Amino acid sequence: MGTVIQDQQQRNHHNQPRWDRLERADLFAQYRELRAQGISERQAAKALKVPRTTLQAWRLWHDTLDICPHVAEFFQSGPGLAFLHRLVMAFHLVCLEVGACGIRLASLFLNLSGLDRFVAASYGAQQQVNGQVEQAIIDYRQSETARLAKNMPHKDITVTQDETFTGGLCLVAMEPESNFIILERLAQARDQVEWNELMAPALQQLNCRVIQSTSDEASGLLAYVEHHLEAHHSPDLFHVQHEVSKAVCAPMATKERATDKAVIEAQEQLERVKAHLQSTHNEPGKCGPGRPPKVTVSLERAEQAFEAARREHERLSEQREQIAKHIRGIGHDYHFVDLERGVRRNGQLIASDIQGHIEQIRAIAQHEGLSQNCLKRIEKAERVVPKMQATIEFVSSYVGQQVNQLDLTPPVSFAMHAKLIPSYYLDRVAQTRTVRGGEPLRELAEGLRVPLFAPGGALSELSPEVQDQLHDEAKRLATVFQRSSSNVEGRNGYLSLRSHQLRGLDLPRKRECFTTIHNFFLTRPDGTTAAERFFGQKPRSMFAAILNSVELPPAPLSPPRKS
Repeated sequence: MGTVIQDQQQRNHHNQPRWDRLERADLFAQYRELRAQGISERQAAKALKVPRTTLQAWRLWHDTLDICPHVAEFFQSGPGLAFLHRLVMAFHLVCLEVGACGIRLASLFLNLSGLDRFVAASYGAQQQVNGQVEQAIIDYRQSETARLAKNMPHKDITVTQDETFTGGLCLVAMEPESNFIILERLAQARDQVEWNELMAPALQQLNCRVIQSTSDEASGLLAYVEHHLEAHHSPDLFHVQHEVSKAVCAPMATKERATDKAVIEAQEQLERVKAHLQSTHNEPGKCGPGRPPKVTVSLERAEQAFEAARREHERLSEQREQIAKHIRGIGHDYHFVDLERGVRRNGQLIASDIQGHIEQIRAIAQHEGLSQNCLKRIEKAERVVPKMQATIEFVSSYVGQQVNQLDLTPPVSFAMHAKLIPSYYLDRVAQTRTVRGGEPLRELAEGLRVPLFAPGGALSELSPEVQDQLHDEAKRLATVFQRSSSNVEGRNGYLSLRSHQLRGLDLPRKRECFTTIHNFFLTRPDGTTAAERFFGQKPRSMFAAILNSVELPPAPLSPPRKS
């Protein structure tokens, strides 16, 4: 049969199949044992039912390997081949799919490690292995998604949506709490029809209902959410702040840089005048009767110009700081719960506070004489404020409906609305801050939550099972308010990096591999994957599925020989 070891995909089905590598390892081990017992090569071949020339070729291949005999013996055994299989598959998954390596680096790794004696390290051989690994990843996603969706409990979800133009137009939709990617597909357009054609099949297999979508103000997205999802649309806070920032920050920075330059020039002029005075020993030049000394006049003017430029620079710096403060204030006020007091906030009051910040920014822009385009950008951001108020009202209405369905007594229901849900919302906000910055929010949350379960508290008389149920429900309801689509924006940034590394992401297979790895392989510090958090079940190992689907790569036709 010869010395060539091929994998399943390379076999010629019209001829007798090549020897499987594990089968070959087992037969070769038996052959060596028989030879050690003094049995001739011809008798061993007859006993093993293997052509004698094949056994001779196997022995020659093994004996001439340019590597330690113990290492060669291990990797020619069944356990050694199993380990080799796992090692090569792990390298392809971690370095080529999760990391940014290429196939040539995989070949280099095999060469430097000496594994090229047992695995074909050429570009073509490793490219074939990589194609099989990627196909196994795609097959795993399809089967595992169907299996998990079949057993997942029904849930109401929010989706964050956006489009990216990396490697062609791609529509992306994610569930923000679990960070599970629902959709990541190339598209021909980004209108409501295209969104529906791609999202409908993705949502159909999931046992969930979309109650809210968070995104920018793209017309196609808004129409899709209204006409097809029939859900509430929550505006993205970042895009509101970014629109205001583009309207005023850049023009104000330009004006501030101009005043900074003027201060430097005025200071240099003042120093030149002072130097001139010192060089003339403070003797003013001659002038006509009744006229003040020229140098004195120049010094006074230089000092006045410097002081005026400095005051103007300080004024513009203060104005820029006020603008930044108001932009931060928009984000600080747009919260479902007051971050200082821990109480639920009214949508109308929130909208009024945000409107106040925008009015202050507009007043500064008008006072500084900014262009009409800048004022139009401020108006564009201002048009989103009623939608922000509507989002608060939607969340309050939905939370109220969900709590009413629990059929709680009035004291318990009030505790859920006023204390328990706000406490978990504060915990969510604290997670977005630094450890020191989030400490006051965590302390406030504990101050709201702990007394409820202490002796005499509103929830202390409930059974442990009911208390656990209220904890879970409060955590879920605290996540209903979504003001940002930052997770999908971050995903777009990741795709941009991979597009740069791969010189394009126009291969649907590669995109689907990235989606599968994000959902089923990458974990948070708690060890959970996005799929586990979304489906509420632990998925089967993706790496185990790859090992079961992809055969051991072939051995090289001509391994390195002993000199």
